[in-house]
Amino acid sequence: MTAPLRVLTLTEGFFAGGARILHSDVVAGLHASGSQRHSVLAIASRARREATVQPMAADPRYRSLRASGVSITSLGKTAGGVPHAPHTFSSRQLRTASRAIAAADVVLSLKEQPLGLLLALDEAMMLPDRPVVACLHRSDPEHSGEALTWLRTSAERGIVTASVSCAHATDAAYGPALAGAARHTVDNGIDLTRFRPALTRGADPIRRELGIPDAASVVVYAARFDDMKDPELFFRAVAAHVEMAPDAHYVVCGAGMTRDNAALRALLARVDGARVHALGIRDDMPAIYRAADVVALTSAYGEAAPLCLLEGAASGAVPVTTDVGDAARLVAGFGIVTGRDPREIAAAWQRACTDRAGFTAALLAARPGLGRDRMVREYGAVIAAQRRALRLAA
Repeated sequence: MTAPLRVLTLTEGFFAGGARILHSDVVAGLHASGSQRHSVLAIASRARREATVQPMAADPRYRSLRASGVSITSLGKTAGGVPHAPHTFSSRQLRTASRAIAAADVVLSLKEQPLGLLLALDEAMMLPDRPVVACLHRSDPEHSGEALTWLRTSAERGIVTASVSCAHATDAAYGPALAGAARHTVDNGIDLTRFRPALTRGADPIRRELGIPDAASVVVYAARFDDMKDPELFFRAVAAHVEMAPDAHYVVCGAGMTRDNAALRALLARVDGARVHALGIRDDMPAIYRAADVVALTSAYGEAAPLCLLEGAASGAVPVTTDVGDAARLVAGFGIVTGRDPREIAAAWQRACTDRAGFTAALLAARPGLGRDRMVREYGAVIAAQRRALRLAA
């Protein structure tokens, strides 16, 4: 009987974000299959981002993976806006990382930021010879700062042996930095048992919680408070949409999306704040999406295959997005792609709300193709191929 393939994920840490949600689904799915045994090494034990402190142990992905039997270790750092450079790791942290990598057959790096740790190990001559797969989730590598250089250097040295991009836009953007690494693209997928439409219209629990009438239109904006997501454009569109639909409500979720954030309060001052519900990080996003008519995305750059669009669509909300990354391809046939004019965005929201019944059939038809099972299988095949390649090279 063949022993399970031992796979270690290197990550900056556990905090809110689509890439971490998706990667946790991959790890959980492959670990449950029995053919692979997964573990995680987190550089940070907490994150300070978007005006929010997020302890690792409080993160739903951390708790879920631990409950499923995935071993998780941390180097104890604090994640912030800048990834940890090679020179910032102590000897103790390098020894811990070296032991974890030596105990694996294949290493996954969640995005390029953890590669600073591998370069530190390499420079200290402490890096075990293991294939490394960089899992990439942006379409603007230039915004990764030093981490893009770490990826390029790691590929040139043969440390990174393969990449998995979540979108064609991602693979094209990172291609020049990947040297001779094998490149793969795997479309995102989601858990359709969690993200599903409401069986009936009316008496929605989230609407009751927030005091939103059943007949009111609801636009959900699931995004961290970050320039990449362009929350200013979202609220300019809200100001335009209020004129078209004075009874509409707007639900904003994600890190920094609370009234404790002074920058968010400044944007709320420009609109009717009474109809904006700032909920921050939520663990019940399926229910949030089911309460919505529209799931909105106004990102300016950086998006690859935005998970919120898939989650919202699978839950019955019409995706309306700016043209970033692979978003237009993802929502083709059941969503709306707009330019960056606030009134155009507002008009698209209104069209989605008024023609909700017309979009429903398309959303239901698209739903089976949004599932995660195919994604997990494809990631598993890439990882298994890396072990085979290592044996052939040996």
